[in-house]
Amino acid sequence: MSIESVPKPIEGASTFVDDRIGAGNFLRRNLRKIFPDHWSFLLGEIALYSFIILLLTGTFLTFFFKPSMGHVEYTGSYGPLQGVMMSEAYASSLSISFDVRGGLLMRQMHHWAALLFIGGMMVHALRVFFTGAYRKPRELNWLIGVLLLTLALLEGLTGYSLPDDLLSGAGLRITEGVAISLPLVGTWITFFLFGGEYPGEDVISRFYSLHILLIPGILLALISAHMILMWVQKHTQMPGKGRTNENVVGAPFYPAFMIKAGAYFMFTFGVIALLGTFAQINPIWLFGPYTPADISAGSQPDFYMGFLEGSLRLMPAWELNLFGGAGGTLAMSVLIPALVPMGIVMTGLALYPFIEQWVTGDRREHHVAERPRNNPHRTSIGMSAVTFYGVLWLLGANDEISAFFHISLNWTTYAGRFLIIAGPVLAYIITYRICLGLQRSDAAIISHGVESGVIKRLPHGEYIEVHVPPHESIEAHMRGKEAIPIVSGGGTGPKSRDDIPSKGMRGPLGRLRAKMSAAYGGEKIPLDDGHGHGHGEDHDAIGAGHGEHDEHAAAGKAGDDKSLTR
Repeated sequence: MSIESVPKPIEGASTFVDDRIGAGNFLRRNLRKIFPDHWSFLLGEIALYSFIILLLTGTFLTFFFKPSMGHVEYTGSYGPLQGVMMSEAYASSLSISFDVRGGLLMRQMHHWAALLFIGGMMVHALRVFFTGAYRKPRELNWLIGVLLLTLALLEGLTGYSLPDDLLSGAGLRITEGVAISLPLVGTWITFFLFGGEYPGEDVISRFYSLHILLIPGILLALISAHMILMWVQKHTQMPGKGRTNENVVGAPFYPAFMIKAGAYFMFTFGVIALLGTFAQINPIWLFGPYTPADISAGSQPDFYMGFLEGSLRLMPAWELNLFGGAGGTLAMSVLIPALVPMGIVMTGLALYPFIEQWVTGDRREHHVAERPRNNPHRTSIGMSAVTFYGVLWLLGANDEISAFFHISLNWTTYAGRFLIIAGPVLAYIITYRICLGLQRSDAAIISHGVESGVIKRLPHGEYIEVHVPPHESIEAHMRGKEAIPIVSGGGTGPKSRDDIPSKGMRGPLGRLRAKMSAAYGGEKIPLDDGHGHGHGEDHDAIGAGHGEHDEHAAAGKAGDDKSLTR
């Protein structure tokens, strides 16, 4: 069936809609929209489907949860806590767990869906970053994604604190310490959240409003904008046979993608339901109600807040007394861990597309993703950030590591302070060398072919293994590699017109940009070098605004896939 033919279900629905609101052509066109087919594109779907499950389970929980810090005596069915004074929030959480039919399942599914939502967003962001899918024209969608991830962390923090158990209360105490340490506004923010001196009487009700109303509303709006932009701009596709910046090779939205998406949603729902059934998470009845005088031993936050916990544990006790103490005290041991790691990661993610565009001078539209190995500096920077995050996350459990492995707690802290600097540097160097090695492997395959398993004896007695050309789809995937552009007019070319820098490249900033561009861009290992000994001498010089593509409308067919020209 060609792409021009319209299935009867689409034709019928389009006619029905067109007869009533005149949108039949819009529906018919969009139901036949082509989506590329690659497993990594489904990573973002995990986050989307988890968010839907969060909304469904969260709606159920709101019918039974009481967001109040009023003191009550527990009289529920959990024996060990009967007669204990606690907040209404904690008592209602226990009631959901033990007295509401299906309540514990809903609580655990909600918690697992929250973890999968944030984890899915992180993995999806890594996929987009490492393949360069954030490049023009998708910078705005990338910024929306970074904002979504930031809000998801805040949403998780507010939800984690609602049960008012001893574990969540310990996290809330840290939140209060971070807020009050902020210069000038810290006291006001603390009083606004807690309604007075910590712990106050209003924090649960205010977090509840943020958790079920404000932040989810913003998330829903941003997710909608994210999906609309993706729909309008088309999806990126991996390099391969017949795939260019002017077309999309894949399957239509209806019925292929709808069937696949529906099955994947049910699979995600099933995994979360199984986790909620068989994998216990956040057993609040074991922790007891929160009291400011107590703390649970070995308490750890959810994984997405682990890196902030680790930064707090690694930071030395450093304070600045302004004007001999008369001007106040800056608790740097709290301010730096709370703001710097989060600022480095999120600000770096937000600015990277624009920094890369400035360094390379590449203002073309990109609709074909890059293999991570083909941009070794970007991949190395990404792995350095992952290592930075990972070290902080790991050291958030330094007390557990120390107790389990019988290592001095001080030594785990000292090791963490060393690794937080050395780890990202080593990750950068190792990743860069691995990327170059993989490029050399691709060049060898293109030049010499792949091993066939056939041993042949030459006339002079030598035995060799016969090599055959790689499959055309594999070769096309490898040949999708493009040289990373460098800025023109930087004076980097020997004995050429490039020796005369352009006006914008003559100052200190311009010279820095030229050096960064020459190091970042260019062809590191050319594919036509069978031994992989290229040194990146051939560069593509691209000036600002050069090589932008116009969109065209056409249709074609590539094997069993559908190819739609942009």
